[in-house]
Amino acid sequence: MNLLQFPAALPRTALNIRAALPRAPQTPEETGLSSTFLVELVAKTMFQLGLTRLNELSAQLCLSGTVVEAVCLFMRRESLLEVTRRGQHEADVQFDLTQAGRARAADWLARSSYVGAAPVPLEVYTERVVAQSVTQQTITAKQVHAVFADLVVPERLVDLLGTAVNSGRPILLHGPAGSGKTYLAEQLHRLITGAVAIPYAICVHGEVIRVFDAQCHRPLALDTTPRTALDNRDRPDARWILCERPCIVSGGELTLEMLDLSFDGRAGYYEAPPHFKANNGLFIVDDLGRQVISPRELMNRWVVPMERRHDHLMLRNGGKFTIPFDMVLVFSSNLRPAQLEDAAFLRRLGHKISIEAVSPADYALIFERACAAEGVAHDPKAFQALVDGYHKQSGRPRLACYPRDLLHLIASRAHYLEVPAELSVELLDWAWQAYFGNEALIEAASEPGSPT
Repeated sequence: MNLLQFPAALPRTALNIRAALPRAPQTPEETGLSSTFLVELVAKTMFQLGLTRLNELSAQLCLSGTVVEAVCLFMRRESLLEVTRRGQHEADVQFDLTQAGRARAADWLARSSYVGAAPVPLEVYTERVVAQSVTQQTITAKQVHAVFADLVVPERLVDLLGTAVNSGRPILLHGPAGSGKTYLAEQLHRLITGAVAIPYAICVHGEVIRVFDAQCHRPLALDTTPRTALDNRDRPDARWILCERPCIVSGGELTLEMLDLSFDGRAGYYEAPPHFKANNGLFIVDDLGRQVISPRELMNRWVVPMERRHDHLMLRNGGKFTIPFDMVLVFSSNLRPAQLEDAAFLRRLGHKISIEAVSPADYALIFERACAAEGVAHDPKAFQALVDGYHKQSGRPRLACYPRDLLHLIASRAHYLEVPAELSVELLDWAWQAYFGNEALIEAASEPGSPT
């Protein structure tokens, strides 16, 4: 899985960003976590990281100073820690674990070494996902055409893609390898705008599940002005981080096991599966049919989530819980819909969009833009020679990937030969032969459903 990199979102003021996040809890009860869990987390943090100052603990746990102070006062009464120093202001208090506190902390770390931002309860997470659901966005034709204005995409296809995203139903993009399915699927992220709050972790039945992933989520800038007051009721809940709507791509590496919770036995906590992390965003299953699991197995796993928009996960102790399945789900495949052999799956795919060869005019425009991107001097005559002398003679369709790939080879060859990067007959012929190689192998690989 990976995070798609797109141009940064428009700047947002710190006030707007804070308004989009939940308010910081001011008491231990408002965190939604049990007192036992909070005591364990504070003790483990002090034991493992050696943090003893109140403001350091507050920053590490992403909890307000008033909450941490209340937990520490309770721990003092239980003889788990003691005050070793008081400064001149309320935030400058230093604690230390007692001998009994260190022994208890070591036991708790042996069970789970999670130390970090305090998690949020599952119920609170679910409410937040519903509140910022991707299905609440209304996308108009005007918006879609404006977003795709800089891309070479037929108007008919733009309208199909915009309608599909607007419906909230799963989408299947199918067509030959190189037709641009994956590229178009990734561009759908442009249509899913806005910021969403994502927790660092959630707590389910006392177990911690990490949700925020720096590889999958892109945080938005937030006001980082230092705050010294322990009680600041205008502060957003630091257990959440404001991000762009996620866009996660999974390819041939996807397995059924990856769609379940991953438990780290040494750390003692869970990692959320990729579709969990994709909530409120876009999740692309690329190269459907090339995974270790068959499309039928994948669809059997996702029949309920696609239909009811929630998924069921299981903890190691057998406890089950429900999470939202709120995302634009896109499948990209070289297989034709009929080859998927599962009527139930096809019925749940709201949109089946064929991506085929581009028109001559679009192919010429794609080629011209690819020349500019590679720094190759464009020559209309050379381009026409490519179309007439290679595409027509070989019967090879005009797929969107060819201009970029061929011109990249030409530019690389020109740099190697220390000659200007231009469309000479020699370089064009070399690039064609290098790209397609043995014709028999290429023809076999171009058959729908074959590995490429």
